[in-house]
Amino acid sequence: MNTVLVVCGVGIVVIGLLGLMGRRKPAANLEEWSVGGRNFGALTTWFLQAGEIYTTFTFLGLAGLAFSSGVAVVYALPYLPIAYVGLYVISPIVWRIGREHGHVTQGDFFADRYRSPLLGTVTAVFGVLFLLPYLQLQITGLGLVVELATGKDNVGTAAMILASVLIVAFVLWSGIHGVARTAYFKDALMLVVLIVLLVAVPAHFHGGLGNLGGELRDHHSELLSVPHSGPHGTVWFFTSMLTSLFSVLFMTMPHGWPAVMAADSERALRKNSIWMPVYGATQAIPIIVGFVAITTLSVPVNGNNGVLLTLVSEALPAWLVGVVAVAAAATAMVPAAAIVLGMSTMVARNVLHVQDRRRALIVNHTTVVAGVGVALVLGIARPDALANLLLLTYSGLAQMAPATGAALTRRPLLRAPSAGAGIVTGEAVLIWLTFGGVYDGPVSSGLISLAANVLVAVVTEAVLRLWSSRAAEEEREGPVPAPTPAR
Repeated sequence: MNTVLVVCGVGIVVIGLLGLMGRRKPAANLEEWSVGGRNFGALTTWFLQAGEIYTTFTFLGLAGLAFSSGVAVVYALPYLPIAYVGLYVISPIVWRIGREHGHVTQGDFFADRYRSPLLGTVTAVFGVLFLLPYLQLQITGLGLVVELATGKDNVGTAAMILASVLIVAFVLWSGIHGVARTAYFKDALMLVVLIVLLVAVPAHFHGGLGNLGGELRDHHSELLSVPHSGPHGTVWFFTSMLTSLFSVLFMTMPHGWPAVMAADSERALRKNSIWMPVYGATQAIPIIVGFVAITTLSVPVNGNNGVLLTLVSEALPAWLVGVVAVAAAATAMVPAAAIVLGMSTMVARNVLHVQDRRRALIVNHTTVVAGVGVALVLGIARPDALANLLLLTYSGLAQMAPATGAALTRRPLLRAPSAGAGIVTGEAVLIWLTFGGVYDGPVSSGLISLAANVLVAVVTEAVLRLWSSRAAEEEREGPVPAPTPAR
């Protein structure tokens, strides 16, 4: 039997078993299931938050983007450390507010800070809709990883089914504790794999990193600078970096909120803000592998997403290729578990507003099964069905950034109608730009939508304040006395 396939299968099962072993005790309510006892220390919180740094298509996609665009791919490196400078301040504020008012989800934050359950519902609905294609992407990506690593086209579906069943099982059984346990394994294994890739791949093809640099300089110098124009030009570079920066800085991804709320202190979050950029810097390693691919591959592999595993299969023995594939599978399973945990909690708390503790858990758990089931069916039957919607995931969720930032002060700078109008406008502009065929420029559509979002929110707030001041002034003056009738 194929050695790589055996290692992949065993690795996927191990990830599921680790998740099942994460259970401490039966969760008494939805809050305990989704954020534990709010007592996770800095290390556990770090692993939970680090889950978003490496997803399947971060790991494979960065190498593919480096292969197709050259040095323009480094836009993905600077925004993370810059964002965490701000998160050193922002995440403790969010945690403090959440601890005081019992927040579990992003929707809870909006509903409470703006005193508007409707705004909480609207943001939760957008969150669920934009996370569904992201969930499907992780499951589809896992199948792709197994197929590419093993060289067998008929094993991807079986791997997707197995992983989906295990994700549902350990998320239902262990909640956020199971996600944390699998995150330990994922990121520890990822660090080992990244070191192996950094040493082995350049050494196998070029005798080391130094020779790789010379090869790129002599034969591919056009890819060593960001062009002034084109699909990956300087405008695209900076606007894509800004959109990603705002998304991370203002915690726009809903499935990242339970990890913050589960921390035991502000100090734990500040520690993570210091060390997370160090881990994020390792994203340079898949990029280096992509540069190796530029010098060795003449044609794209599976839309460029297969270049990393293609090189790994040539450079490493079969059992080690299997280990790399398990690490890549973990970058699908762990984020998928966090995504479905965040989605299901928002559905129960913010979309359906289930008050009864038992019913809330039932609704939540049903949503876990349904969400993974839909993502799996689409991944098998129509793997590209949500591809266009995936374009909206990051930019769409980035529309939450202005309202989040405005709510961090002692008294929110915006009112609920202003924040809501900005979010809805931003989403509408984004969908129009993405699917309307009216724009194909280099500026990120997410950034254009954010500008419309902020403009509408500010104008609406100005109108509301003007109206309120006039109403208050009329109330102070009192009713105009009726004229005295003539005698």
